[in-house]
Amino acid sequence: MSLSVIIVPCLIDNYAYLIRCEETGHTAVIDVPDAYPISNMINELGWKLNSILITHHHSDHVDGVEQLQKLTGANVIGAKSDSHRLPNLNISVSTGDIISIGNQQAEILNTPGHTIGHISYFFKDSKKVFTGDSLMSLGCGRLFEGTHKMMWNTLKLFMKLPKETLVYSGHEYSYSNAKFALSVDASNTRLKEYYKEIQDLLKDNKYTVPTSLELEFAINPFLRSALPEFKLGLDMCQKTDQEVFQYLRILKDNF
Repeated sequence: MSLSVIIVPCLIDNYAYLIRCEETGHTAVIDVPDAYPISNMINELGWKLNSILITHHHSDHVDGVEQLQKLTGANVIGAKSDSHRLPNLNISVSTGDIISIGNQQAEILNTPGHTIGHISYFFKDSKKVFTGDSLMSLGCGRLFEGTHKMMWNTLKLFMKLPKETLVYSGHEYSYSNAKFALSVDASNTRLKEYYKEIQDLLKDNKYTVPTSLELEFAINPFLRSALPEFKLGLDMCQKTDQEVFQYLRILKDNF
C-alpha cells in the first residue's frame, strides 16, 4: 500500500499537503490556508478531492476550507472537541479514532499546546505524521492556548512513534528554528551540518519538509530536553525534563 504526498505552498510560509491512496485514488488535503493553490494543483494533476483534514482552528490553516469544499464537494474532517470554532465538519473525530483515506488508515493523535484542540494525523503503515503547528522541523509551535506541560506531553507522544516516521509540519520554519537550535546546542555536529543543508535547499527553492523523527531526535532542541548531555550543556542537570523544555520554549519566544 502506498500513500503519496504532494506539498502545496500557500500564503507566505504555510504548507498544505495533498495525500493520495495510490490503490484507490482517494485523495485528501491536510489544512487549507488558501483554496486556490490547492484546487489548481488538484486540477493540474487530474485528481478528485474527497476529504479535507484539519489540524487546528487558526485562520492560516482553515481560511480556504469553505471555498475548497464548494469547489470540490469534499468532506471536512476535524476535532469534535474544537468543532465550535472550525469550519462546518462532515465528520468529527476524537483521540484514538481511525479514519480511512482509501486503503490508508490514520490515527487521530491529541496534540494540544499550540492550541487546546490541536490534532495530528498518523499514518502508521506509511510512517507519516501530519503535525500542523505542534511538532515543527527543528521546533514546536508557540503556546497560544496550551500550557508547557501540555506541549511537553505532546512532544513525548511524538517521541513514541517509530523513528523512521516522516514529519510533515505546517510551515517553512526550518531556517529560523535552526538558528535558535544552534544558540542552545552549538556543539551539535549533525545540527551544524543540517543548518548548511537547509540553506542549500532554500537557495535552490526546495522544501525542507518532511524531516524524519530520527533526524529531529538528533537536532530538535525541544525533543532533546530530556537528554542528560543536552541538559549538561545548558547547566540544567538538576532540572526536570519539562522544566528544560519550558526554559527553551520561553527562550525561543524571545529569540
